[in-house]
Amino acid sequence: MTVHPSLQNYADAWTHSIEAIAELVQPLPEATWNRPTPCPGWSVRDIVSHVIGMETEMLGDPRPIHALPRDLYHVRTDFARYMEVQVDARRHHTAPEMTAELEYVLIRRARQLRNENRSPDHLIRAPLGAEQTLELGYRMRAFDVWVHEQDLRAALGAPGNLDAPGAFVTRDVLLEALPDVVARRAGAPASSAVVLDVSGPVEFLRTVRVDAEGRGSIDGAPSLGPAVTLATDWETFVRLACGRVRPADVADRVKVEGDEALATAILDNIAVTPS
Repeated sequence: MTVHPSLQNYADAWTHSIEAIAELVQPLPEATWNRPTPCPGWSVRDIVSHVIGMETEMLGDPRPIHALPRDLYHVRTDFARYMEVQVDARRHHTAPEMTAELEYVLIRRARQLRNENRSPDHLIRAPLGAEQTLELGYRMRAFDVWVHEQDLRAALGAPGNLDAPGAFVTRDVLLEALPDVVARRAGAPASSAVVLDVSGPVEFLRTVRVDAEGRGSIDGAPSLGPAVTLATDWETFVRLACGRVRPADVADRVKVEGDEALATAILDNIAVTPS
């Protein structure tokens, strides 16, 4: 593989998760493809359709020309509508059609990775007609496929890979969003700190600090007097931060110390994936 060193970890994480997805869905009977997943509004088939669609976009394929139905309750934003086109266009595909297309896309993407010689700052297509760097595109595909692998595992009763390479990419993506969650969305007071203590297969301790001007930052140093400490396990943190569960649904798995009102505001705003 000839990818730039700064892309290699993302390529490896993507490969691990996408191959796990292919292995999970290959033997599924037709009826199981309609099983709901924790991803709001999406079935097993829809998750795989989304993965296929996003990988074809990484390949530069044209998007389907497809009009969405008006009754999709989970589609509420322009971003969601953009993502739903690739999904809805495949909603009536059979299990063999789905697995065959997934296999073909994986072959093409693996070839693309082997021949990749573009620089990390090369601009490629992003959702909604925007542009992103190749490095960001690789990073977000590694993040996306690991999260959706976990959606499929939850739906199929096949837990695993919570500490796969994609899990660590996901950790970094979600933690980058926390300062905005705490400082702006939850309205933590100036000159305060919030500690997140996560245990399990991917464990970490991070402190979000809000400065005197209300700006948030994050680091790994402990805080002597945090306004709030939130302690939970890795799987619960991912489910909350990716909008797969409501805080009330996992209240028994999140320990709160400190300002209860601020803790509630943080948990109510902790979902950072687009919807």
